Amino acid sequence: MTKDNHRQQFPALANKAYFNYGGQGPLPEPALDAIYEAYKRVQLGGPFSGEVGAWVVQEAMLTRRAIASELTVPPETIALTEDVTVGCNIALWGIDWKAGDHLLLSDCEHPGIVASVMELQRRFNIEVSICPLAATLNEGDAVAVIADSLRPNTRLLVISHILWNTGQVLPLAEIVKVCHQTKVKVLVDAAQSVGVLPLNLIESGVDFYAFTGHKWWCGPEGLGGLYVSAEALADLHPVFIGWRGIVTDANAKVLGWKPGSQRYEIATSAYPLYAGLRSAIALQHEWGTIEERYAEICRLSKYLWQRLSVLPDVECLRKLAPEAGLVSFRLTNGMPHKQLVDLLEKQGSMVRTILNPDCVRACVHYFTTEAEIDKLVEGILRQVS
Repeated sequence: MTKDNHRQQFPALANKAYFNYGGQGPLPEPALDAIYEAYKRVQLGGPFSGEVGAWVVQEAMLTRRAIASELTVPPETIALTEDVTVGCNIALWGIDWKAGDHLLLSDCEHPGIVASVMELQRRFNIEVSICPLAATLNEGDAVAVIADSLRPNTRLLVISHILWNTGQVLPLAEIVKVCHQTKVKVLVDAAQSVGVLPLNLIESGVDFYAFTGHKWWCGPEGLGGLYVSAEALADLHPVFIGWRGIVTDANAKVLGWKPGSQRYEIATSAYPLYAGLRSAIALQHEWGTIEERYAEICRLSKYLWQRLSVLPDVECLRKLAPEAGLVSFRLTNGMPHKQLVDLLEKQGSMVRTILNPDCVRACVHYFTTEAEIDKLVEGILRQVS
């Protein structure tokens, strides 16, 4: 499929240059249709009926399988959630924390995760420290920084696979190896990596990997997941509990948890979204392998980075070409970044501000075009020249 034909299936791309995939990807037409047809089927069958109940079980199974195939893991290791933050909270709160335990957090994590960790610290009197990964964007060794920050009482490291503010890709397998040497588990915020990087979570050894479908997979908002490794499952207790995660007998007596990560699922969800996410993932397969899509993301982000690097009063945060689709830059002429973002949106180019570090972030996907990038760069140039 050509890129032009591929793009025609995304209604949101028809009248704008879109660079906010790291916030939310545009939903393709086939996924919209799949969601609509699923909702219609639920209503025609009766929302609470034996037929629809069996259909829901089947849809969940198919969706876990589709996700597991993308992450190269068994389907039973996947819990279906609403988004990344829910997945991270399942892992954060499911650990049996004791006063004095240590949690290590990077200085590039999303405020939603930072706030959760702060509440853990207040509630359980654990120790929390920050390792300075931001400083390793252009030089230094992220693995060494993490290793130096671990303590004898460290129980969990919380990091992102791709840092949401700068686009830095962390060497996950190496980090996990260092942590596991001292029995430290690793929780990954995978908001920016799922749908971008070729992934094999089994090989990486990671314990917990929380992701969403609405960013780089371009699926519907409100559906994501959490991978829990087989080794980490025994020590992660369900905290948010409902009928989807438990086993009962014929008299509704609770017997225990569902096998695998399904125990972390709670209750009623928007089940028609399952079909939408599977459709969105399947559509991406029509444009090459994940390795080919990732190579195209890197090629296009390099093109954007190169064009921005020669603009007056523009400084890219990375000194070398990006390793993923996030390209962050700052203005050096004193113009507030929000003002630039607002002006660009009026011109039909959509980017966003980041507060820490203070910068503008543009995201390119495999179906971004050079023409879109040229339009964005020309719009920036008009504001800084």
